[in-house]
Amino acid sequence: MRIDAHHHLWDLTAVNYPWLMEKGVARFFGDPSPIQRNYLLQEFRADAEAEGFGASVHIQVGAADPWTEAQWVQSIADQFPDWPLVQVAFCDLTADDLDTQLDRLQTLPSVRGIRQIIGRAPGEDAITGTNALLEDPKFLAGLKQLGARGLSFDLQLLPALMEQTANVMSRAPETQVALCHAGSPHDRTAQGLQNWADALKGLSNLPQVYCKLSGLGMFDHGWSAESVSPIVSTCLSQFGADRCMFGSNFPVDSLTSTYKDLVSRQQELIPCPLQDAVFHDTSKRFYRFDR
Repeated sequence: MRIDAHHHLWDLTAVNYPWLMEKGVARFFGDPSPIQRNYLLQEFRADAEAEGFGASVHIQVGAADPWTEAQWVQSIADQFPDWPLVQVAFCDLTADDLDTQLDRLQTLPSVRGIRQIIGRAPGEDAITGTNALLEDPKFLAGLKQLGARGLSFDLQLLPALMEQTANVMSRAPETQVALCHAGSPHDRTAQGLQNWADALKGLSNLPQVYCKLSGLGMFDHGWSAESVSPIVSTCLSQFGADRCMFGSNFPVDSLTSTYKDLVSRQQELIPCPLQDAVFHDTSKRFYRFDR
């Protein structure tokens, strides 16, 4: 059984996602209009099961009320016990009531970690201001608290922030970190990929940091196995298969490929002896699946 370590679900009648319902707004990952509809477990599961998957990790996805989203995901996990589903919820690690928020989230059995996005894309980050989290001592304190509670942190950022981020993460060594989308190498020129690979070393040198082979089509909408080969090989080389895990990033990545094509392209690039680790073992261990 394989595990998809990074995907989203949404029911637009149950949870409000302001970013998702903006009309006519182009995003760095493409035109969102095809995914501006309900995307439920049954649809995701049909695609995933066809490729040998039997469990998954839901990642928070910008709900107006993160607690409502987390409760909804828990309800899905409860409704479909034959599909092991755990989640990474949102929490502002700089919040004054962080203890209270984390206490509440940890009443949900499916919660394994927290994601608070540091960087999405160059143009969008200038608007959100999330890059400033790295300079906030409350953010570091929050990271440390996650580790003390046995919660992980899903890290989404851009290569330009990797050096600063590695410095912050090195000061919270007890907190396991999952680097989303291979660190978002948005510049796919030869020099851009070299700069990304060099910056990535600061994170890969930290033993508590893992890497998700996910979101590879967000900055390359016509991507192929060949075009992302340098990314996959660099991640496997720097982190090792025991710290790499597959994630579909569906339905966002459905804008650039089918689920079947996405899986087959990664299979083509990951040596057979490493596939058990990348498609199952690493994510089972990191996200603490019971089965």
